[in-house]
Amino acid sequence: MSILVTGANGQVGTALSAALRDRYGSDHVICSDIKPPTEVAGRFVMLDILNTQRIAEVLDDYQVTEIYHLAAILSAHGEWNPPKTWNVNLNGLLSILELAVERDIKKVFFPSTIAVFGNTTPRIDTPQAVPLLPETVYGMSKASGENWCHYYALKYNLDVRCLRYPGIIGPESLAGGGTTDYAVDIFHHALQHGHYTCFLSPDTRLPMMYMEDALRATIELMEAPSEQIQLRYGYNISGCSFSPEEIASEIGKHVPDFSIDYAPDFRQEIAASWTQSIDDSTARAHWGWTPAFDLPKMTEKMISELNNRYV
Repeated sequence: MSILVTGANGQVGTALSAALRDRYGSDHVICSDIKPPTEVAGRFVMLDILNTQRIAEVLDDYQVTEIYHLAAILSAHGEWNPPKTWNVNLNGLLSILELAVERDIKKVFFPSTIAVFGNTTPRIDTPQAVPLLPETVYGMSKASGENWCHYYALKYNLDVRCLRYPGIIGPESLAGGGTTDYAVDIFHHALQHGHYTCFLSPDTRLPMMYMEDALRATIELMEAPSEQIQLRYGYNISGCSFSPEEIASEIGKHVPDFSIDYAPDFRQEIAASWTQSIDDSTARAHWGWTPAFDLPKMTEKMISELNNRYV
């Protein structure tokens, strides 16, 4: 086994790379990104996801058998430069899929997102199969990416697997340009400053997931027997759903002097177009997914982990 992780310096990429090294051994995981990491743990190569020739060289040099393709521009940053976001997110994926077929890569993982949902989908317990009409270029690129993954599985028998991540919260790294970033930032501000100004309104409910659950879902999906993976576009997965005022209340149980105020910005409009909760019964039925962290358990773990870090 030789695993290539693209976008390995991101919030999920940092944690997933570490989890893969722990599970399969450092020699079997090759991390890559367009910039070098602040700390190198294991094998790392510089890689621009738009440089198809360089991707091919890395696949050949390391005899890659599996790809976790995380390189992308996220929702909030994506609205600053839509053409670039589309180019990176979609054309980068197409290069990975095409090279995977050419080089007989055994498995490809592609992370989709709740940003694929829009006003055409039910906002409560959003089902697996719904019309997708996203309202951000990030969501558009991910919805199109899901279709391309389905196409390559259907036409070329490529074993590509996909999850629709909700907002992901973890202590491993700072958030990186997403609309759900407040749910990571709020913990750092609570412990360092005792106060947080939130860029969403207090009652904006969004689906979220603790990082440990997201990593476990990813690895369980990739290790499941192929016959259990009946969908080659994004599986709905869910951890818990909450609003800024609800997570602030939960943090207040551990940080009594914590306070919060609200100054909604352009990200509020993005969040308002997304779903509030997810029906992930299909993933549970097909490959046995189940989350381990609810809001209280996640909050307790985050505060414990970050307190240890700051001390």
